[in-house]
Amino acid sequence: MLQKQWERAAEFLTFYTESVEKDFSRDYMGPSEIIWRIGTEILCHHSQGSIKELNSFIELMKTSGIKRYLKVCLEHVFHLLCNGLIDEAYQNLCLAESWRHGEQTVIQDKEMKLIQAYRGLLDYCSWAKQKNILLEHGKDGLEDMSVEQEMHSCFRKAAVNLKEIMKIPGVWDVFVKCLVDLLEFYGDHAEARQVLNDYAYNSKFPANPNAHVYLYQFLKRHGESKKSLISALKVLHDTVPSHELMIDFSTMLQKSKKRKKRRLGLEVIFGVLDYAGWKENVKAWSCLARQMKQIVLSEKHVDWIKQEWNSRKDWWPAFHFSRYLAKRNWQENESLSYEKALVAGILLGKDCKYFKSVSHQGCKAQVKRFRILKKFVNKHRPVYLRIAGLPDSSVQP
Repeated sequence: MLQKQWERAAEFLTFYTESVEKDFSRDYMGPSEIIWRIGTEILCHHSQGSIKELNSFIELMKTSGIKRYLKVCLEHVFHLLCNGLIDEAYQNLCLAESWRHGEQTVIQDKEMKLIQAYRGLLDYCSWAKQKNILLEHGKDGLEDMSVEQEMHSCFRKAAVNLKEIMKIPGVWDVFVKCLVDLLEFYGDHAEARQVLNDYAYNSKFPANPNAHVYLYQFLKRHGESKKSLISALKVLHDTVPSHELMIDFSTMLQKSKKRKKRRLGLEVIFGVLDYAGWKENVKAWSCLARQMKQIVLSEKHVDWIKQEWNSRKDWWPAFHFSRYLAKRNWQENESLSYEKALVAGILLGKDCKYFKSVSHQGCKAQVKRFRILKKFVNKHRPVYLRIAGLPDSSVQP
């Protein structure tokens, strides 16, 4: 299999299968499970493999290991969906849901909930399809009661099963998004918010940054207060400080009347730019430049900048403000160069490699804002000295 010799692998597996009549193993992975896993992989890549062959093989595997019946059914459904056989996948989920064997264990109960959740997901897809048909007819002024009835039927079936999976702690992103979409469409915003709150803050659920993203997006869609939005993003910041929503978080904090929140806003945007993925993001640099410029102009809270800079001054110059980056940024994105040069000028002064290179190229190209930038940095030179911790007389003007 590692050499992708699928035909030879199939031959070896055939011999192995013939040598194992029954699976009496109590090990974590017995012979029947090995055959199931390897056989499925081979059939998916075999030159003569087909969905018909795969269906026959999986049906055989369902009866060879009773304890794995639901797990095999679920994988079968995935293969059917990947081949566009949605109706067949739905039928298999219904059959799996009706399966019973002996006393149901805790593991089987969880697997059954997962089977139901995926059936709910397919019901949601049918609902969404009917919704689109209804909306299109609405634009034409037509009414189709049968479509609306089918849509409500799909909604009820989907909602019931999607709610069930939420009773088990886990990472259920796709199911949560579908359930919230259903509830929002029918105006049940209170329940949708409760679902998202439970998903984000229930201690029984594993830590999941996406849960806070979905909650924030929901709150924003419904015009909730900035306090609620900031609260949702605060948790996200604590877990994923490099998330793209940190720009929104920093901007909201910057507009706050509370000094503590504005201070946090500066910390957040500095933290974002510690990550390589943000090195050339104009929005992030613009956010930092705007906050720093406000601080410089008001001549208040310069110590905030100094505190953030002290932990970065040993590596940010090479990471962000090299002469090479100055030339490349100027060639690729003039706006990025401007924002970075403003930050570099405030943090490192007018003799900084990045600032000198970019401002020279900008002035040479007769770009007015770069001349204004140069005047701004020269005028506010004392701020740089305070950030650098230098006395005013120690640097020649």
